[in-house]
Amino acid sequence: MDLKSLQALAPWEWPDDTAALLQRSLADKAANADDRLLAVRLAGMSAMTDALADALLAVISDAEAAEGLRAEAAIALSPVLEEADTDDPDDVSISERTFIAIGDTLRAVHEDRNAPQEVRRRALEAAVRAPQAWQTAAIRAALGQNDEAWQLTAVFCMRFVRGFDAEIITALASKHPQIRCEAVLAAGAWELQDAFNSVAALIRSKKTDKLLLLAAIEAAPSIRPDEAGTLLAELLQSTDPDIVLAAEEALAMAEAMRTLADDATEFEDVEDDALE
Repeated sequence: MDLKSLQALAPWEWPDDTAALLQRSLADKAANADDRLLAVRLAGMSAMTDALADALLAVISDAEAAEGLRAEAAIALSPVLEEADTDDPDDVSISERTFIAIGDTLRAVHEDRNAPQEVRRRALEAAVRAPQAWQTAAIRAALGQNDEAWQLTAVFCMRFVRGFDAEIITALASKHPQIRCEAVLAAGAWELQDAFNSVAALIRSKKTDKLLLLAAIEAAPSIRPDEAGTLLAELLQSTDPDIVLAAEEALAMAEAMRTLADDATEFEDVEDDALE
């Protein structure tokens, strides 16, 4: 089995020795550049192991490696970082040692002023999947840069790190389409009530860019599930199947959130009755 054969298969069809193949490919500095890049991308889709994570960290830390390869290696670690931060420790595929090593390496690379900008940005974007105290200052510093790429990274990171409600609201008015899109997703992630009117306006407008519209559709039910339902129902008549599918999924989310809210209210009422 080689890398291109793996690429042709779904991850659940990969053989048991896939991690070892990817590790060898990542470690082979003499390998074709495209093959190493493919190995990094496949590693991000693979069931992560300590050894595979170590191989990715070696790529990220290699100052002689290509900028794109290092950046992609950081991105490849995002899923396992998020898994380790949110799942039951018994279900996590990497050890605590590796989890700490990933966080420490990403921080070091992000703070390395000699590292390429793209690598530093991607290191921060990966690191926030497991929020830590140092990231708040890093995000503020990125937002303060007179550089739209860094500002985009900052707003992306606000989706994962608390404490940026005002900055998210401000970014909703950005003229940069990607920054605005990330602000909409961040508003949905934190259920920012003050963002709902802006998000609703994007859904109503016939001029909203498709990617921005899809972000608004995703965010709306998290912010105000009751009001989002009416807005989203109108999109079911769209001729674009992507928009229809997104609206259907968002409507299902809105219904699920309303049910959770009703159940919570009912539970509180029962508790109040019991105390009387």
